[in-house]
Amino acid sequence: MDDDAKRLLKQLKKTLRAVPAPVVRPATPPPPSDHELFLAAVAGAKPISWDRYIHPPKRPSPWPLQRWQDEARVMSEAMSDFWPWDELESGEELLYLRPGMKLDTLKRLRRGEWVVQAELDLHGHTVDTGRLAVAEFLLGCRHRNHRCVRVIHGKGLGSKQKQPVLKLKLKNWLAQRDEVLAFAQARSVDGGSGAVLVLLKGWREH
Repeated sequence: MDDDAKRLLKQLKKTLRAVPAPVVRPATPPPPSDHELFLAAVAGAKPISWDRYIHPPKRPSPWPLQRWQDEARVMSEAMSDFWPWDELESGEELLYLRPGMKLDTLKRLRRGEWVVQAELDLHGHTVDTGRLAVAEFLLGCRHRNHRCVRVIHGKGLGSKQKQPVLKLKLKNWLAQRDEVLAFAQARSVDGGSGAVLVLLKGWREH
């Protein structure tokens, strides 16, 4: 090797030493998964030593609901849509007082002097389902000794004829029930012409 070649080789070696070697950095580890985070969070937890709580079975209702429903169906079949008086006109007020009762009873009912103890809303019912609902409601009120109740029959705004169909039937249904002593249109604060207050016999009066 001649002198020129030797000098060139030395110069090349110096150049190579001057260039720094590339730094190899370790790869960034991926973020922990949800499972790994959960295991880290419960690392110090200890399992409970007792078994899970078993809820006791729900006790059956003391009220004989099925028997009431059966009795109500029998009641509803005996409740005719028609009675010895003519059908009400749509704008007439619901009023009834059982013979032998004092007129003052009806006046007090109209004034709302009795506390309403139960309520039935007949919105969405047809004549057939409404009759059964009223029968079931009256039967339940009788067993619970409710004396004053409210039945919401509506004003018929949602009916095809825009007539209060259930209102026209309700008077006949109620008047045929022995436990009904009187009924009257509710005050405006209690539903007005869309509801009726009903006075029922107490246990001692049956």
